[in-house]
Amino acid sequence: MMLLNYSQPLELTKLIKWFDNLLRASLPEFWTLLIEFVVVALALLAVYVVVALLLIYAERKITAFFQARIGPNRAGKWGLLQSPADMIKILLKEIIKISRSDRFLFFAAPFFMIVASFATFAAIPFGQSLHAIDFNIGVLYVIAISSLGIIGVFLAGWSSNNKYSMIGAMRSGAQFVSYELSAGFALMTIVVLSGTMQFSEMIEGQRYCWNIFNGHISSLIAFVIYLISGHAETNRGPFDLPEAESELTAGYHTEYSGIMFGYYYLAEYLNMFVIASIATTVFLGGYLPFEIQGWDGFNQIMNYIPSYVWFFGKTFVLIFLSLWVRWSFPRLRIDQLLNLEWKYLLPINLLNIVLMVLLVLTGLTLKDLFGIL
Repeated sequence: MMLLNYSQPLELTKLIKWFDNLLRASLPEFWTLLIEFVVVALALLAVYVVVALLLIYAERKITAFFQARIGPNRAGKWGLLQSPADMIKILLKEIIKISRSDRFLFFAAPFFMIVASFATFAAIPFGQSLHAIDFNIGVLYVIAISSLGIIGVFLAGWSSNNKYSMIGAMRSGAQFVSYELSAGFALMTIVVLSGTMQFSEMIEGQRYCWNIFNGHISSLIAFVIYLISGHAETNRGPFDLPEAESELTAGYHTEYSGIMFGYYYLAEYLNMFVIASIATTVFLGGYLPFEIQGWDGFNQIMNYIPSYVWFFGKTFVLIFLSLWVRWSFPRLRIDQLLNLEWKYLLPINLLNIVLMVLLVLTGLTLKDLFGIL
């Protein structure tokens, strides 16, 4: 793992070099690296919180637009201070102690959720070399570490000693395990196309043609399936059965209050961002601009836009699509939700990854494939 990468944008390169040289001039190697690790972690945590607050505000405003309302408009200009005000309020709220609950597991459960979310968030490349850690098995790491969040859901349902919480946890477990398969297979389809699991290499391979176009119909199918599966994994409507208010009051976090509930609330929004970020990285070229090979003038104009602007712009489009779906479709029943995965998405996914393997091995284009058929 390389903590410092001097191919970063100019405004960051000078600052990082100065800070690194300052530490190395006065401290041993161990303490230099330790301080740098802590600084990177704090920077990621700050971005983590800011992104969550922005997403909460964006959802409130976008939802208000869909429903012909104004949305938050009291705290600050255009209601911009509403999310920070809510954060301060939830930090000051009392944590209610639940009788006959498993105290240790009850308080440990939210940390599994938030740690899994934060660890996944740390592996996302936000821009050219704006990457905290770049594993050579980045896709596998993201799939594995994000799966730990379900432990927090199960522990919350079990330790609360509440039937609604337990039913919500059981629903969430069935839903998460089911749709994790389709999400993983969709990502593996693009791994077959790219020939790598490393996010940075996967992005560089999309410089003049994003994977959603480069992999023909197979990558387009994988993209749609990943968006559906990722949306279901975040427990957001119409897949919000674990938190069905009309049935389970609040689902697996019914008994949580104060900052403990805030952890679940925060992780839910960040998981939405993580799903959209991974889709952007794997399918839409990540932080790369839209370029056309041979169009040097056009490409030069596109490169004037900073890489992190491209990344967050693409990610926001996918988040907007997620919000659009949430507020447009009614909630599914549990049998409909599981039938969609096991009877439709998973079989299509398995056939799709076989099709991608054949396309890669034979080197056939989409036109050649239809000519053979």
